[in-house]
Amino acid sequence: MQVLFPSRSPADAHTVSYRVLLWLFVLHAVLGAVLGLSVDEAHYLLYAAHPALSYFDHPPLVGWVQIPLVALDAPVAVLRLVPGLCWLLTVWGVHRLTLRLLAGRPLAPQAALAAVMALALAPLLHILGIGLLPDTLLMALTVALMHQTWTLMQPGATTRTAPWLVMGVLLGLSGLAKYTAVFTAVAVAVCIVGAQGWRVLRLPALWGGVGLAAVLIAPVLVWNAQNHWISFTYQLAHGKGSVWQAAHVGRFLLTQLVVFGPLLLCAVPGWRSAPVALRPLVWLFVIPFAIFTYMSGGGTALPHWTAPSWVALAPLAGLGVARLWRGAARGWLVAVAALQALVCAGLLGLMSTAGWPVVPGSDAAVAPQPNPFADLHGWDVAGARAHTLAQQRGLLRVAVQNWTLGSRLGWYARSLPVVVLEDGDSQFKLWAGEVPAGEGALLVDWSHMAYDPPLGAHGFASCTLLESLPVQHWGLPLASFRFYDCRGWSGATPQPRLTLAPTF
Repeated sequence: MQVLFPSRSPADAHTVSYRVLLWLFVLHAVLGAVLGLSVDEAHYLLYAAHPALSYFDHPPLVGWVQIPLVALDAPVAVLRLVPGLCWLLTVWGVHRLTLRLLAGRPLAPQAALAAVMALALAPLLHILGIGLLPDTLLMALTVALMHQTWTLMQPGATTRTAPWLVMGVLLGLSGLAKYTAVFTAVAVAVCIVGAQGWRVLRLPALWGGVGLAAVLIAPVLVWNAQNHWISFTYQLAHGKGSVWQAAHVGRFLLTQLVVFGPLLLCAVPGWRSAPVALRPLVWLFVIPFAIFTYMSGGGTALPHWTAPSWVALAPLAGLGVARLWRGAARGWLVAVAALQALVCAGLLGLMSTAGWPVVPGSDAAVAPQPNPFADLHGWDVAGARAHTLAQQRGLLRVAVQNWTLGSRLGWYARSLPVVVLEDGDSQFKLWAGEVPAGEGALLVDWSHMAYDPPLGAHGFASCTLLESLPVQHWGLPLASFRFYDCRGWSGATPQPRLTLAPTF
């Protein structure tokens, strides 16, 4: 277990860090080549297939960065190199940042290696290193923001224009990555004002950086102005959630501990032993994390939203691990690292095997038991089959009854528009609109989220089952798709009804 923690030689520590980065990048690339697209990944790839100034549920950067590869019709294995590179830049950036923050201190190389290991053993970060989400981009940008914040916290740095302009670019890109980047921007401001005083607000260079950031996020504002500000309306409603409950907060915090791991909590002793000047950087963790924790009380915060916050905490966690390693806590650190490594291996293994052997397949895939890993397999085959059936039946569109069923079909059968039949706004409504009254669609259903075909006054005049497509993985039945030829759309939005006893 010695390789998991700081070695005595600075050169050895650097070598281990770079080897860990390389091997995990290769692992992410291999898994990215064998796993199917997740719901969100396919959704953001469709962003790239439909270039725009912005989109309904997120700013545009997650789509923009994929436009060149999508235009080249790159395979999924190549597309997934983008999140892999983002993960690599993120963890490498944390390594360099830790060395910079602790420059001249004997523990710096060991702390940098420990910071890398704390992130490498965080299970959820591997998901973001395989699938591109806005949080994947924001993680890398958060590390860059920390570097630039530390630069502007130094004496004399604020008198130069270039650092403020770089900060403006980074803040603008962060705003293009995810709306919650505003929380990170607040933390950056707290750090700089705390180090330099309120006089920085009088600096023209600061406002030049702010103006540059505003120019960069202007596409989001223009698009929303053209679309009745639907993104902001949606995000405000989504963030508000339902009735606030302390139990939700407890579950959220427990989930955070599991998916990011206890090693990052070593930031507490790390912060206590850190030089006073760099302690304010903890605000880049505290402010966003506190807001997300509060939001979780309404049941809306997702576990991966805090990933950039945990990344910001990694340098302090690395310092804490390095100091604990020199004390009497080696056995505890080894045990925790081994446990986190086991969780990481188990998670990635279950993704690859579609849950086997923990979640075995159903004998006939008639009513498959809940399987969170089934979602990653079979959609490419279903999309290709949907495309073929639609052409054979002369149907001009694919229809689904929930937007989460539409993103993979929209990608794998992307020459056909995908219409979401349920009520409410979505990006699919902007792309494909509604089914015209009197016309038809190829309705696709999935056994893990099966719906009754919508018929009658709020649906189609008729729906004929064309075929059922079973999905197997490693010879085990996993799920099934149903394809219907539906005709005579009434023009009235149905209320989708989950099938209680599906017959596949």
